[in-house]
Amino acid sequence: MPEDLRDRPDVSNDPFSDVLRLTDPKAVVSGGFAAGGTWSLRFPPPREIKFSVIAKGACWFRLDGQRKAHRVEQGDVGLLPGRSGYVLASSEAALTAPTQDSRRVVGEGGRFATIGDGSQCVVLAGGVSLHPSSKALLTDVLPALLLVRAAAPEAAGLRWIVEQIVRERTSTVPGAGVASAQLAQLLFTQVLRGHLAGPGALPAGWLRAIRDEQISPVLRLIHGDPARAWTLGELAKAAGMSRTSFAARFKASAGVAPLAYLTSWRMRLAQRVLREETTSVSQLGQSLGYATESAFSHAFKRVTGSAPRTYRDAARQLESAAEAGDVAADAPPVRRTNEQVFRTLEHSKSAPQDVSLSS
Repeated sequence: MPEDLRDRPDVSNDPFSDVLRLTDPKAVVSGGFAAGGTWSLRFPPPREIKFSVIAKGACWFRLDGQRKAHRVEQGDVGLLPGRSGYVLASSEAALTAPTQDSRRVVGEGGRFATIGDGSQCVVLAGGVSLHPSSKALLTDVLPALLLVRAAAPEAAGLRWIVEQIVRERTSTVPGAGVASAQLAQLLFTQVLRGHLAGPGALPAGWLRAIRDEQISPVLRLIHGDPARAWTLGELAKAAGMSRTSFAARFKASAGVAPLAYLTSWRMRLAQRVLREETTSVSQLGQSLGYATESAFSHAFKRVTGSAPRTYRDAARQLESAAEAGDVAADAPPVRRTNEQVFRTLEHSKSAPQDVSLSS
């Protein structure tokens, strides 16, 4: 562990990148289907973030529990964080017709299926797995449906990516599978960027704070040097505001007070080190700005509900269980610990049910 935390690759003045590194997204294009005629497929709630790319033609989409239906066309990309099932169909009327279980038609193992003559619509599907310790940082600030329209200004960077994914998936060139996975990773990042840049309202949280022009510079300072003993006055000055106005605005945007955010982000970094490295608790605390091991341990337990060594032991047990293929018994304790950290970092759990970046 370097003495200066700023030397670490997961510490930067780019909060968006920092969160993505912590969540460790791994995207892959897993399959899809070509459809023609009248059809309707029901998809269960995904176990991970799922994305769908309309590679050709058009179809209709509706989330379970919602009345509103969406016509999606070539180049549109939909992202679902995994909370709801949905139906894809050839027409709006077909959405309410008897549906086929997608698992019977498309399967779950990367199969590409043909429905009817396959001439009218092509959908490519993929998934994004996140590290279980920090996945809530993303899934809890995303809407139930994030739909990026090909024609939206925010989608300019997506069009080339979609075209390349289609090209790789239909190619026999060596390395097409690796290339499509890398493109899927870029697609996921670009969709999140589009969501951030779009006109839709965001719930209180780190994503909304990044979009706030006065709060964003403060986040960059915190993320760039989390070990520094930042004061409210220093952060307010960076925002160009009085301390009172700054504190109120920061909490409205981020969902927590400025110094609470600083502490919670430190604990996020600490969790990662405790899981992945052998750095002593004392050294880790010093690198995060704590004068003593006791002060760091107290702060870590207050935020996460667990002492650093207890967290490290539980994380290693979970990792061993996962490698052995049996995580059920050990997963809940570590899971609860990480959710407690998130509740400190993200005060607001609410998210809009539907966000479209179309004009």
